[in-house]
Amino acid sequence: MDPIANSAPLWVFAYGSLLWDPGFDPVETRAASLSGYARSFCMLSIHHRGTQEQPGLVLALDAQAGADCLGLALRVAQSDATAVLAMLRERELISSAYLERWLPVRLQDGAQVTALAYVIDPGHGQYCRPDAETQAQMIARATGGRGANRDYLYQTDAKLLQLGIADPAVTALTARVKALCDTG
Repeated sequence: MDPIANSAPLWVFAYGSLLWDPGFDPVETRAASLSGYARSFCMLSIHHRGTQEQPGLVLALDAQAGADCLGLALRVAQSDATAVLAMLRERELISSAYLERWLPVRLQDGAQVTALAYVIDPGHGQYCRPDAETQAQMIARATGGRGANRDYLYQTDAKLLQLGIADPAVTALTARVKALCDTG
């Protein structure tokens, strides 16, 4: 269901870089969760945070039974909905590794909204599941069109901590990448 087609509010589910760099000014921001998906460094970044020759890793929503991803629901001003959707599609669908989905998101107060979410296509060549050390090594050395992969990680970790969202895997990965960068 495309809410824009029926003039419903456009909500965007933020779980990674959209938390700290949505690219638009939301008119409302609410703590939210998305069931059935986990935040995971499971997407090779060959444009924004890495290259074909030296891919980085970025977060994606990876379908997992029983998972519940905490993040933010960002409501877009109705007057900006078409432009924001176009901008997000250009940014997020650069290589077709993400699938655009309209999913039910639960707000902190228990209300449910339909939100735009970008989930990984597990059949795409950029989908991967490297172990934690491989993730750290890749992130420590990769840089793409939007900057160093480690900065993406650091900013995401800092925003999650600021929001009070515990993600031990992201925090541990941040510590390991910092250690690698300090010694490398």
